Order: sequence, then C-alpha cells, then structure tokens
Amino acid sequence: MRAVLSALSAVLVLVLFLSIGNREARAVEPPAPRTVAADTPLTRYELAPERRARAEAYAHAHHLEYAVGTAWGIAVLLLVLRLRIAARLGAWATRTTRRRFLQACLFAPAFLLVLALLELPLTVWSHVVERRFGLSVQGWGSFARDWALGQGLTLLLGTFLVWLLYVMLRRSPRRWWLWTWLAMMPVLLVIVFATPVVIEPLFFRFSPLTARDPALADRLHAIARRGGEDIPLDRMFVMDASAKLRSVNAYVTGLGASKRVVVWDTSLAAMTDREIAFVFGHELGHYVLHHVVLGLALGAAGLLLSLFAGAVLLGRLVRRWGARLGIGTPADFASLPLILLLLALGFVSSPVNAAISRHLEHQADAFGLRALEGVVDDPPQAAAHAFQRLGEIDLAEPAPSRLVVLWLYDHPPIADRVAFVLHARQK
Repeated sequence: MRAVLSALSAVLVLVLFLSIGNREARAVEPPAPRTVAADTPLTRYELAPERRARAEAYAHAHHLEYAVGTAWGIAVLLLVLRLRIAARLGAWATRTTRRRFLQACLFAPAFLLVLALLELPLTVWSHVVERRFGLSVQGWGSFARDWALGQGLTLLLGTFLVWLLYVMLRRSPRRWWLWTWLAMMPVLLVIVFATPVVIEPLFFRFSPLTARDPALADRLHAIARRGGEDIPLDRMFVMDASAKLRSVNAYVTGLGASKRVVVWDTSLAAMTDREIAFVFGHELGHYVLHHVVLGLALGAAGLLLSLFAGAVLLGRLVRRWGARLGIGTPADFASLPLILLLLALGFVSSPVNAAISRHLEHQADAFGLRALEGVVDDPPQAAAHAFQRLGEIDLAEPAPSRLVVLWLYDHPPIADRVAFVLHARQK
C-alpha cells in the first residue's frame, strides 16, 4: 500500500511540475469564418462544405468519446472493485487512526486520486479531440495546471462528502440514503452560490464589462431589466476565455449576492452585439422562467431516487458478493466503488434528462426572442444569426440523427432552433 501511495504522489508531483514549468504561450486564433454574412438575411442553418464536413467529423468523434467514456468509467470501477483497492485503502486508514473523520481524510483523497489517474487517459483524449478540431487552444502546461487544480478541489469536496456518506451509513443503516440526501442539499446550494466568485476565477481571469464594452453593458442591462432581473453594471464581467477556448458564450450565473452577467471575450471578438444580446437573453430566460430553481429541484429529485435505488441494491450485492470484494458491510469504506458504480448506472436515464433539458432550452429560446423586442432591429434575424454563429464556431452538426438527439442532445439541434426563431417572425 505504501508503494501505491508513493507512486500516486509521484504522478501528482509530476503534473504539478508540468503545470508550472510547461506553460505554452499561444497567440489567440482568429474566429471561424462566417458562412453567411452578419447582414445577410438567413433562411436556414447552413455551413460551408468544408466546415460541414469538419462538423460531422467532430460530432462522430464526440459520440465515440461519449461511448468509450461511459464504458471506461464503469470498467474502472469494476477494476477497482476486483482489485480491492478501496478495501486496502480503507484497511490502511483504519489501522492508521481510530478517529472516523481522520480515516476519511486518509481514505478519500487516496481513493479519489486513484480514480482520477485511471480516468486521466480519457481526459487527455478529450483534450486532444478539442485541440484537433480547433475548439480548444489550451496548451498542455495550462491543461496540466487546470487538471491538478480541479483534482485538488475534487479531493477537498469529495473527502467531506465521503465522510458525510459513511457517517450516515454507520448511524442509520436503513435510512442513510435519505439523511445523506438531506445533508447534501445545503452543500449543493453553497456550490452554486460560490462557483462564480470562488471557483471560476481559479481557472479564468475576469474584468469589468463596462471597461471593455460600455455600450454592450448598457444593452445587456436594459435586456435584464426588461426581463425583471435588475443586475447592476458592476456585476457584469468579461471572462478571458480566449486563453483556452474558441467557444462563445454570454450568461447569468450565481444566486443572490453572487448573481452576475458573464460575457466571454471570444464572443466580443466573434459575434455582433445583436447576436450577443440574444445569447444573453436566452440565458436570462433560464433565471426569469425559474429554470435554475427547477433544475436544482429536478437534480435533487434525481439524486434522491438514485440514492434510494442504490441503497436497495447495495445491501443485496454486499450480502452476495461482499466476501469476494473485501466488503464486510455497506458501512465499510470498501463499499464506495460499489456505491459509485450503482450511481453511474443512472446514465440509462439520459434520454429523459436530455428531453427535459431540450424543453427548457426551447422555452429560453422563446424568451430570448421576446427579450430583444424594442432593443435590437429584427429580433428573429438577430436570433437566427446568433445560432448560425454558434454553430459555425462550435461545429454544430447540421443534421444529427434522431437517436443521437434523443440520447445526447440537451439542447435542440441548431437547425431546429434557427427554424423556430425564423418561423416566429411570420406570426
């Protein structure tokens, strides 16, 4: 066990070294060319032939990545179970100290780091795909830094959640799933509140939008007020996404005092003010239409159902296979990979989750279109061009298969969204 921990520590040190010593300077690449000029009326979503072929190739690569990633994640958990890695780490932690909290502080980081390293090849593959298709311009040094930083945050939060989970398992063997769920709800709200002010600034630099583009700030402020959200100008920011990404975005994030407007600098470079205004109006719709609260509620309900189903199966599996896997009772640390495996099998609900998300995104599209009335000329064309530009930059496939849409698309296809806003013009 000591040798395993030493090897994990060596890999982590190597990643941290890379993050500091291998930062690559990279010039910001120009935005993707427009298939249709910004002042030309649109009739449908279309891409130039070369761009269309690239979008289709990217979609196929993304679908393969999803399929392999899902299988890989399940295989990793099965491997960890078969090798009794969690059981060995749990035994090491309990031998080292009798205090439950300290045991969790030893077990959880080691276990989560094992999972992270086993899944690192997939993470690297995903970054290779994004770089190959030009959606990422992040160098490997910066990538390593972000990976290490992300793992550090995961270890901190994960250790707390693992400790919480096993406190509930030991104190309430029959109702642990309910008490765990109740205890996690405040944690979820804290994360949503803290993400824009604590977590995101660790990965990107932010500056006031009023200093970068005061006219756009005034326009977005007007759109927000028309939608019933009075977000002060000093809570509008530009995120320097271009250091790592070529994607574009403008959105509202946070809750209460942390609520703010964020516009990516890639949007300022690649989109017109009218297009940015619609993207922002769409994102604002999620707040005005209470999609954020609804999403939290649906997520909470899904988590509760998953924990309940996991609790029902966990006891049965431990009774039948526990001796072979080194799991004495569900309250042993050794049960963690089995719990994670049961939760991971929830991917079968992807079509339902995707359908709900597509419905909410469609509502936000309609809201964004209404939000532009009186703010920009010809809102339907502004919205259509916004979608066209998003598709050109993000390599949105023009005609995805219905099965792919059913399983993977949490937004309606770009072609359908363009058709919707242009049809709304005729009403």
